[in-house]
Amino acid sequence: MAPAAAAIVAAKSDSQERAIVVENSLYRVEISNRGAVVKSWQLKNYKDDAKPQRVLDVVHPDASQQTGGWPFSVVLDDEQLQDAANGSLYQLSSSTALQAPADVQLTWSDGHLEVTKHFKFDHTYVVRVETSVKFNGRPITAGLGWLGGFGDLTVTNPAPVETVQTYYSEGGKVSTFLHKKLDGLDKWGPGLWQGGKDFVGIEDRYFTVAFLPASGATAGALETRYWKASHTIKVEGQDAVEPVPQVAAATSTQPLALRVYVGPKDYDDLKKMNPPLHALINFGWLEFIAEPLFHGLKWLHNYVPNWGWAIVVLTLVINMLLFPLRISSYKTTLKMQRVGPEIKAIQEKYKKYSMRDPRKAEMNKEVMAIYSREGINPVGGCFQMFLQMPVWFGLNTALRYAIEMRHATWLWVLDLSAKDPYYILPVLMGVSMYLVSKMTPMTATDPQQQAMMKIMPITMAGIFMISPISSGLAVYILTSSVVGIAQQWYLNRTHPVSAPAKPVRGKKS
Repeated sequence: MAPAAAAIVAAKSDSQERAIVVENSLYRVEISNRGAVVKSWQLKNYKDDAKPQRVLDVVHPDASQQTGGWPFSVVLDDEQLQDAANGSLYQLSSSTALQAPADVQLTWSDGHLEVTKHFKFDHTYVVRVETSVKFNGRPITAGLGWLGGFGDLTVTNPAPVETVQTYYSEGGKVSTFLHKKLDGLDKWGPGLWQGGKDFVGIEDRYFTVAFLPASGATAGALETRYWKASHTIKVEGQDAVEPVPQVAAATSTQPLALRVYVGPKDYDDLKKMNPPLHALINFGWLEFIAEPLFHGLKWLHNYVPNWGWAIVVLTLVINMLLFPLRISSYKTTLKMQRVGPEIKAIQEKYKKYSMRDPRKAEMNKEVMAIYSREGINPVGGCFQMFLQMPVWFGLNTALRYAIEMRHATWLWVLDLSAKDPYYILPVLMGVSMYLVSKMTPMTATDPQQQAMMKIMPITMAGIFMISPISSGLAVYILTSSVVGIAQQWYLNRTHPVSAPAKPVRGKKS
């Protein structure tokens, strides 16, 4: 049988480069007819970290120019066809400026390769894109990619490359690829599409692009590719190579119909998506603590408009709930302080023996006998403090990754998700923690332990000064320490410290 003749396709192209702008209350998108790609995607409700601040644009023009790849580029198995599809002048169906809801269609053909892209914009962060790619009249496998970098490129601490990563969801579980892991993807072979994905995308700490199948598609309908390019940047006057993570999505059927979410990682908005995307918000290994704190803070924000003051109110609520534990801990501390001289006498009696000496076990028995006689739980005095530690870690994660904290102001603080640039919060926090420690009865009899307790507030203040811990957590700890001063004053007034017990002279061993 003779081979089928190639279908005759009319050539379609434009004579000059032009752009169309589509916007709504959430974004402003600029699409170029050269390659039918996106040249700018501004999120109107967010600013970047530049000085002065500008409306955030999640497209990186310099990286795209150097790598030759732009968002919404066509990704094909044949590199020559891909270059032609992404570099030619498409015919535009619409005028130069549109208000959503709006449709934009771009078509191009060289007589063999034919590409059509149809964008559908509405009032949400989701854009529907239908892409048809044919060669000699027959559909060929094609994907749609986000190339050339993503996110707030003005972020300097940490650098954008440390936070931008590709991801996919398979079987309801989200997996990520930092740019360093993309080096190892060559083992799957160049150009291999991986199927069975629920959604795929690229993200930084606060924003994401998520490629999702068309509404009504079955789970695991997407195929994906991940790879990285590189571009040159200036670092302190020197050239440096920065990796550019890239991702593409496709389906086994043509034309390629996708929904694309381009916007903030807002928990409520992402959870409403189908499939839900809220798993993209990273609450860390203490998620069981961080997530309830985050939702509690969001609920309080309905009544307390400023996020900083909402953190203060949340701190007050948590400290009131923990106050019974503080009372119990304080009573245990008083008991331990009262028997302190007796414990010290026992320790002095056995200090000449090494830790491996069996007679050291006798010392522990005598100490535990005193604790049992007085009804003391040895860890009771520290339990309240230990309980606060996971709250600190969980809250710090929630505050650092919640889009609501980004550029949220409070008094002199301009960004509750970042550290205080003036170091006022760490200093006030250290002073207040020191005052609490001075007001709290000391149970440690070892001078070294006492010294450690005194320098702990200084250590904490130093950590907050040099590490990227959120100012929101510093507000929490400062408020908690101020409340602790008031609570400790009340306890000292209502439960005065009694005279320590006289040591019981032990028999010489």
